[in-house]
Amino acid sequence: MASISLAFPSLQPKFISPRRSPKPFTRKIVVRQISASGFETPSVSVQPVVPPEPTTLPIRKVPGNYGIPFIGPIKDRLDYFYKQGREEFFKSRIQKYQSTVFRANMPPGPFIASDPRVVILLDGKSFPVLFDVTKVEKRDLFTGTYMPSTELTGGYRVLSYLDPSEPSHSKLKHLLFFLLKSRRDHVIPDFHSSYVELFESLENELVTKGKAAFGDTSDQAAFNFLAHALYGTNPAKTKLGLDGPSLVAKWLLFQLAPQLSLGLPVPLEELLLHTFRLPSFLVKADYQRLYDFFYESSGFVLDEAERLGISRDEACHNLLFATCFNSFGGMKIFFPNMIKLIGQAGVKLHTQLAQEIRSVIKSNGGKVTVAAMEQMPLMKSVVYESLRIEPPVPLQYGRAKRDLIIESHDAAFKVKEGEMIFGYQPFATKDPKIFDKAEEFVPDRFVGEGERLLKHVLWSNGPETETPTVGNKQCAGKDFVVLVSRLLVVELFLRYDSFEVEIGTSGASVTLTSLKRATF
Repeated sequence: MASISLAFPSLQPKFISPRRSPKPFTRKIVVRQISASGFETPSVSVQPVVPPEPTTLPIRKVPGNYGIPFIGPIKDRLDYFYKQGREEFFKSRIQKYQSTVFRANMPPGPFIASDPRVVILLDGKSFPVLFDVTKVEKRDLFTGTYMPSTELTGGYRVLSYLDPSEPSHSKLKHLLFFLLKSRRDHVIPDFHSSYVELFESLENELVTKGKAAFGDTSDQAAFNFLAHALYGTNPAKTKLGLDGPSLVAKWLLFQLAPQLSLGLPVPLEELLLHTFRLPSFLVKADYQRLYDFFYESSGFVLDEAERLGISRDEACHNLLFATCFNSFGGMKIFFPNMIKLIGQAGVKLHTQLAQEIRSVIKSNGGKVTVAAMEQMPLMKSVVYESLRIEPPVPLQYGRAKRDLIIESHDAAFKVKEGEMIFGYQPFATKDPKIFDKAEEFVPDRFVGEGERLLKHVLWSNGPETETPTVGNKQCAGKDFVVLVSRLLVVELFLRYDSFEVEIGTSGASVTLTSLKRATF
């Protein structure tokens, strides 16, 4: 949805005959309304390059060091994944250096990343420099200090890895805006049909097993929804069948493995995931199946791509990435986390949400519309608070375009041109100097006067109060992601009064233990 995000003729339109990719593996603050206008193509916003702003804060040398070459990065990697874990890795260094800005190595390090050295930003004041494309370059930094092989994306550097200064960036982002705009009328009805199937499946599993795992069922619903809403295609009626989510998950693993810990024995995990890249040929056939599905389903978008000067092949690989990595990947992570947070909040919140949602829908003729959802302040706040607590893409990177002065709350720091800058978003969006009860899920945090805090909700590679353009790196599908997240909450509480969840030991798995059907 970091940046992770996405984008969409009548059912089963006539497509051009299928073909295979010729080289699939060769290389005042106010709340922004999620409305029809939110899917219009944003205008280009070009910001002039300016010298570093003067600061009244004391200028401090960035604390920390990178250790002995090769040894230091491996030590930091072992701390990050095993000895401390990610959260404690950052917290311990904040304590050690008495600073939310410091130097360290970020995984994976040797031998996957040639230079793991970064300046780390862990507060809400310094973090937004990573969005300012006049100050930082975003070229090849989507996944961090390494870039996955382009063999995994048809031989192309897809949009997420392009800096706005590169000519292809504007064309490809325009293409995603075109997709979102052209399919906007399909989002609400297709979401409803896909998630009715999800809820019915969960109810049946609860009856037979006494509990229902949300993840796998949610993944299938999300993939089906995206295929229907964005491309007008039912995957089950194509050669892809129901294999989409599993194929995408395997493909994502090959790109993100250097950043993951799967709970394997440490020596094995270090060797398989963090020292060498997983060979792309092992996922080649799976990716080809996904490519064929998108090529056969996206004829109208590929036609527009040619008008923009993008080859059909490059466009298709970008559509696949935007749909499967950005959109599906974001929903796969964020939807279970939002269900977890709402479920743990309890019956009182559930009742308030059900009352608000049902009364507004009733007063709007019984229809779920964008305009109706704008009249649900608590529901909107719950979605924003979930995005604050559990941003789907927590890691952000940029490379300094020039010498910078970066301010935290307490000091200013000089960062030299060419240095890599990294931010861990959950620390920025849970900054206690910005948010009261920063670590807590506060459902009504963004209601009324709380709207002023939306500029500090940063999940989309930019503040919630700003808009994606072809000149920035904010998620092209920012409004789309907020819309579908709202739809999940609305559909849930139109159908149920309350529900209960059970959370796995890692916090990643969500199991429903009860669903109470609507009684009012």
